[in-house]
Amino acid sequence: MPKRLLLILLWGFLLGCGQTATPPPSPTPVPPTSTTAAIALLPTHTPTTPATLTPIPSLTYTPTPSPTNTPTATSTATATPTITPTPTEEPSYEVKLAAVGDLMFDRTLGRVLRDGRLDYPFAGVVEYLINADVTVGNLETALGTGGEPAPKAYPFISPPETAESLARAGFDIVSLANNHALDYGTETLMEGIGLLRAAGVEPIGAGANAAEARRPYIIEVNGLRLAFLAYANVPVEARSFYDVQIWDATEDTPGMAWGTVERVVEDVSAVAPLVDHVIVVVHAGYEYVKGPSNEQYNISHAAIDAGATLYIGHHAHILQAIEQYQNGLIVYSLGNFAFNIDGPPETAIIHITLGQEGVLDWRLFPAMVTETGAPRMATAEETARILADVPLYITQSWVPRE
Repeated sequence: MPKRLLLILLWGFLLGCGQTATPPPSPTPVPPTSTTAAIALLPTHTPTTPATLTPIPSLTYTPTPSPTNTPTATSTATATPTITPTPTEEPSYEVKLAAVGDLMFDRTLGRVLRDGRLDYPFAGVVEYLINADVTVGNLETALGTGGEPAPKAYPFISPPETAESLARAGFDIVSLANNHALDYGTETLMEGIGLLRAAGVEPIGAGANAAEARRPYIIEVNGLRLAFLAYANVPVEARSFYDVQIWDATEDTPGMAWGTVERVVEDVSAVAPLVDHVIVVVHAGYEYVKGPSNEQYNISHAAIDAGATLYIGHHAHILQAIEQYQNGLIVYSLGNFAFNIDGPPETAIIHITLGQEGVLDWRLFPAMVTETGAPRMATAEETARILADVPLYITQSWVPRE
């Protein structure tokens, strides 16, 4: 009997006996928040100045880069000695990447967007997103105009306006490799991919077939070539026993990229020689469980060992540990970010600076999810509390660069 089926049967027995399941499997999802406030009365968030949000020193790290000669731009030869050539501006070879966790625009935020308030969801945090060179998140919902919901506990669908709202806030890339991207079927998945690309936001981790779902998205920013890959590897849903692994894209059917160690290593190894950095975005772990799961640990370490620089995770709905492993950085879970849900409100934005040598530095900016699902930056008191609660693992001694 397949191991996954055994887990489902065991889980069902435990739930039937009234026992509390511990991972594996994941806890029962928290029911949605009931919101009665009228859209017109929703508050407008005022961004907090960065000066009050400086992380405590123990959560700001700068690694030592390996010595590397920075390429110099070659001057263009002049046509005659009397003409001075215009020098070509040399790229900085540094990229600031901003990353957040789960984004979901059903429920309250969906009604806000349908009402035309496209800037509302990120008004309280936009300066921390739009000023990065590349901003990445996880779109935890189907996106489009309709379709039939999957027979699972919480199917989500966000309105078409979501794509433009994301673009206005500075998002460049969103992962669709998660347990909600196909909540309304493959046709809605493909509709959402089209909406995102039309708005200038690139979806990763899903597509019309397996090749598209696993295809790396490669961009060049400030002289560095970056490759993004995305995968999902989540437990069977507790309440409905729905297994989203059936959404794994095939050679001729749309779907998402299911992440195994073997697949991630194969894909990272193939693209790493072609770029400066590989960023792996993974939806994995157990909901509301503080510690990373075996899948998170194994996939993240395998990705770094295969040549990735960053692992960015989510699905737990809470912040989890950050680990400096080898020459890479592992962010196990960034929690919810824009998400109307009755769960812990603590979240964060991480800024990571990449150079030719690898991760030059990183910084965690705590935030809070409000009752409408819109995030705001944390106060000084909330910042200290959140940072003190984020486990940090260091497996290499890093000191500030000169």
